[in-house]
Amino acid sequence: MSRASANGIPPAEPWKRHVSPDPKTTPTVYTFFEKATSTWQYIVVDPNTSDAVVVDPVLDYDPNSGTISTDTADGLVSFIEHNNLRITRILETHAHADHLTAAQYLKKQLDGDIPVCIGQRITMVQKTFAPKYGLEAESLKNAFDVYFKDDEEFNLGCLSCHVLHLPGHTPDHVGYVIGKAVFTGDSIFNPDVGSARADFPGGDAEKLYQSMQRLLALPEDYRLYVGHDYPQNRDQMCFATVADQRLKNKHVKEGTTPSDFIEFRRQRDAVLGAPRLLHPSLQVNIRAGRLPPPDEQGRIFLRIPVRVDLHL
Repeated sequence: MSRASANGIPPAEPWKRHVSPDPKTTPTVYTFFEKATSTWQYIVVDPNTSDAVVVDPVLDYDPNSGTISTDTADGLVSFIEHNNLRITRILETHAHADHLTAAQYLKKQLDGDIPVCIGQRITMVQKTFAPKYGLEAESLKNAFDVYFKDDEEFNLGCLSCHVLHLPGHTPDHVGYVIGKAVFTGDSIFNPDVGSARADFPGGDAEKLYQSMQRLLALPEDYRLYVGHDYPQNRDQMCFATVADQRLKNKHVKEGTTPSDFIEFRRQRDAVLGAPRLLHPSLQVNIRAGRLPPPDEQGRIFLRIPVRVDLHL
């Protein structure tokens, strides 16, 4: 029995339920907005079978108190159980630097055998960041259950799914095409937000532009579900159609040249500060959501590298 069931935790309330117009080709999508990190989480369901996947689930973390909790994830578990969904995969779009993934917690609560999946280039990100946090290579070996190859295909019940490599924000970034729904992570944002930063190790503004163009080349009625939203003077939005993105995306709308985008992105990224949860997120996320092992007193620590001025 899951913790959610044992404690009578109510199901999370989806912000929107997008019912499939054609169950043979398109999933039903339940959208959940995690406000503390402005992150969209998705439960994507094959309406023919009730098989489902979870995309980019969030583990709650309060950096001020150092508290990790599972309120958001428990709401998802309760929703899944309440609706009798069978989770077949947990899909990560990339190694997030702005929130902790709840992938391992969901896996434990729901079944224990649900594969946690990510793009194959996560190993590049692990090699970059493991030394920064003193992580042993062995602790990262087979951290994830599935390492998707570029353009790999899999099934969600009766629906066909396709993995897109979408580098630029991070080198490992992938998106998931499930029918006419595309889960883009941080490879594109809603039209009035535009694009994500490209200054992480292995990030590249030119590659990000190319990835966004790959998304914009999809059929115009496809929905691009984003990983975050930062609304100003509007409600949060979880998707825009390809047609809307082509017409309105303020960073890559039709007529934007690669050089224009690259120059803007480089100038913008040069003045951005580090993400608030950068160090806690990466230490957990390159382990597929596993926390560091406790010390002899049962305490768990996350490391924060500190830069020290030489005169101190």
